[in-house]
Amino acid sequence: MVTPTASARPGPVLVAEPGAGPAADHAAGTSADHDAGTRRRVLQIVATDGPVSAADLATALDLAAAGVRRHLAALEHAGQVTVHVGGGGARGRGRPARRYVVTGHGQGTLSQRYAEIAADALRFLADAAGPEAVERFAEQRVRELETRHAAAVAAAGDDVTARTHALADALARDGYAASARPVPGTGALQLCQGHCPVQDVAAEFPQLCEAETRAFGRLLGVHVQRLSTLPSGGHVCTTSVPTRRPTGGP
Repeated sequence: MVTPTASARPGPVLVAEPGAGPAADHAAGTSADHDAGTRRRVLQIVATDGPVSAADLATALDLAAAGVRRHLAALEHAGQVTVHVGGGGARGRGRPARRYVVTGHGQGTLSQRYAEIAADALRFLADAAGPEAVERFAEQRVRELETRHAAAVAAAGDDVTARTHALADALARDGYAASARPVPGTGALQLCQGHCPVQDVAAEFPQLCEAETRAFGRLLGVHVQRLSTLPSGGHVCTTSVPTRRPTGGP
C-alpha cells in the first residue's frame, strides 16, 4: 500500500473517484511510486552536492523548477531536508535562492537505501561464491575495526575491565552508542551497543555479528559471549565479558 506524504493534496491521483475501477487505482499507485523515486533522487543529490537550490536540482534532474520545489517541500515537511542557514551566495537583486541540505533524519533514510544495496551485494556474493565467502568478508571487515582500536585498548593495560571500558569508548566514538556495565554479583561486564550501523543487513547475515564477537574477544584477550543483538530483536547488542583471565591449564 502506498501512503501519500503529508504534503500531498487530495485529488484524483491519490483518491480515485467512485466507480473508477482498478485502472485508476493502478494509475494512482504508479504516480505515487514515480514521485517517491524522484524524491529519493532529489535527496541523494542534496546529500552529495548540498547546499543546493531548486534551480540546481532542476538542472541536474532535467525537471521543471516548480516540480522540484514541490518535492523539496515534501522532503522538508518530512524532516529530511532543511534550508541552509548562512553561506549562500547572492544572485543579483532580490532575495538569495533558498539552498537545501540533508538533515540527520534524511541521512538515516539514505542509510536504509545503502543497507538494501549492501544486502543485495552479500546475497550475490553468497550465490556466486558460497556462504564461506560471506564469512571471509565479515572477518575482513572486523579486522579493520581491530586495527583501528587496538592501540586504544592496549593503552588500557592488562586489566580486562579497563580494556573493556577502553573498547566501549572507542566504539562510542564510532557511533555505536556503546557502554560497559558491571553485572552485580558476577565477575563479568556487559559490553552494550545501542546502535548498529549494519543492523538491517546483519538480520539476514548473522555472520557479521559473529565476526564482531570474535574480534571483541581478540581485542580483550578473553572468551566473550554474545547474549543479544539488535538484528535478532534485542533492544541492545550485549556481549558478556569475563573480567578475570583464565588461569593456565594443566
